Amino acid sequence: MARPLDHAKRAELLAAVVRYIADHGLADLSLRPLAAELGTSSRMLIYYFTTKEELLVQALATQRPDMAVLFADIAEPAALRDRLWDFWTANTSGAASTSVKVMLQVLGAACAPRSPYVDYAESAIAVFVAALAEGLRGLRSVDDPDVVATLLISGLRGILQDRLITGDVDRTDRAARRLIDQTVR
Repeated sequence: MARPLDHAKRAELLAAVVRYIADHGLADLSLRPLAAELGTSSRMLIYYFTTKEELLVQALATQRPDMAVLFADIAEPAALRDRLWDFWTANTSGAASTSVKVMLQVLGAACAPRSPYVDYAESAIAVFVAALAEGLRGLRSVDDPDVVATLLISGLRGILQDRLITGDVDRTDRAARRLIDQTVR
């Protein structure tokens, strides 16, 4: 009889995977060095997650905020601008920035032909666009919520990537603020 999964150990491994990839990158990810760093074996990682790609997708899924709640019940443009700015600042520094760095690596990897991350990337983008577009629908000043949500998400993602590459916090914060303020009126 197979031993039942230790769900607490599994959750601990998922959080550690996100930190590992943020520190070491996704491009050369190999299960053996990852397992050694996590204090386990590659065999155990496969037991818990089936494949390396599934391990990463599940790790990222644990980091995803509830986007529907984030943009729900917004009736004024100023409130949405504030919520977007709070989301930006919360995800560009501290512990939350770790999962954002990994997510950006996965989104980049999803662009490769036959990438195992395409489904995750499409889902992550769709969830974010749908939640933000729903929040925008409550504003009378937004004529095409899906397009505005796409503009905001894609624009902020690009600015965030710029920030992570260049380290220019001041310029990228100003750019994010301007994009938010000029898009949500």
